[in-house]
Amino acid sequence: MQRRILIIDDHDDMATALEEVFAALGHSVALLESRADAMEVTNFEQFDLVITDLDVQSSRTTSLNGSEVAPDLEHVKAFKVSAANFTRSEFDESELKDIVATVLDYKLRHIDKRDSVQDLHEHIEFEVPSAISLMHIVLEYLMKRVEKLGVVKSEQSNLFVALDEAFVNAVKHGNKFDAKKLVRIIAEVSSAEARFTIEDEGEGFDVNSIPDPLDPSNLFKTSGRGVLFIYNIMDEVKYNERGNRLTMIKKRTDAERTV
Repeated sequence: MQRRILIIDDHDDMATALEEVFAALGHSVALLESRADAMEVTNFEQFDLVITDLDVQSSRTTSLNGSEVAPDLEHVKAFKVSAANFTRSEFDESELKDIVATVLDYKLRHIDKRDSVQDLHEHIEFEVPSAISLMHIVLEYLMKRVEKLGVVKSEQSNLFVALDEAFVNAVKHGNKFDAKKLVRIIAEVSSAEARFTIEDEGEGFDVNSIPDPLDPSNLFKTSGRGVLFIYNIMDEVKYNERGNRLTMIKKRTDAERTV
């Protein structure tokens, strides 16, 4: 099926190359060169996929309890993949997975391989239908970016486990595998920490109602163990009142700073 794809890229790091790839596959591709050009678009719903790769100004970041954790950063790379309209026609999970995988593979191999990343601040967003295979691709990409910026070392961290639990929970328990419902993932990554926000379109839940997995009476119950893993692995964890948005932070350790 022909898909309509919009790529907004202010440095043409990926736009022209991906245009050639997707056009060869029979897709229709439109290119924009700046955020200003994108602001003039009034019908984003016409596109099945929107890819954005821009340099933007940053704002001051804060921890979950409101205290400042980092000064203003001048350089932010903002990268977003939105497939919000991909399900308006017949949804093909394999098709979308292949398209997203192509984008992320190109990004990793040709754009995200810079050696000097100490002062880099990345804002990464994904807005995708509820599909486990998509979550796996997003998870692998985010882990590589977090490792590249030095927040964690994969062989020494369980961050993969925490993200996997959060992503699967959003698809399985939040959106109940309904591909017409979206999962929104935002990652703010710097050399000091990685902040993740995962939001589904489900009814939410009361995190306090989850049975305590450490209670002997709940020893053989699987409910709540994923949330326990997340709390044990991440440095800060917070759910919104509705229970459909999870924010969690992993900070760089002193050991990783000195390696």
